[in-house]
Amino acid sequence: STMISLVDALLHSLMVLQLSFCTDLEIPHFFCELAQVLKLACSSTLINNILLYFVLGVYGGVPLSGIIFSYTRIVSSVLRMPSAVGKYKAFSTCGSHLSVVSIFYGTGLGVYITPVFTHSSRKTAIASVMYIVFPQMMNPFIYSLRNRDIRVSLRKRTYRIFSF
Repeated sequence: STMISLVDALLHSLMVLQLSFCTDLEIPHFFCELAQVLKLACSSTLINNILLYFVLGVYGGVPLSGIIFSYTRIVSSVLRMPSAVGKYKAFSTCGSHLSVVSIFYGTGLGVYITPVFTHSSRKTAIASVMYIVFPQMMNPFIYSLRNRDIRVSLRKRTYRIFSF
């Protein structure tokens, strides 16, 4: 995966080096994202955009289709189980992973789909922060909810908060 990432970064960097840029431009983000750099180019970015969407489709579509395929196999296997307790245990084990994957892909789609509909750089920056920070921050919390003691403690605390 490291080599694939390096080749991808090198390919995009070489493609950006072919572009010409106007002077005195500033990227309104705290990190330099490829889509934002392409918006600032003065020359045609058609080839760069085609490459960007192709790589996005491969890097996003292949893992997502693998996840969907594996979860359909898991769900079909679990539904064939005869006991309801076994089904509940299996779905509760997979539920935490599925929620983390959903948060990651949901915020990722928000980052890459939002600029198409809005031209607000502030909203795009907020979506980028959500994509980078939120899934990694929620991952330990969601997986800790699998622990029975933490769930019981959370229910007690929630009951105390809402029982005035």
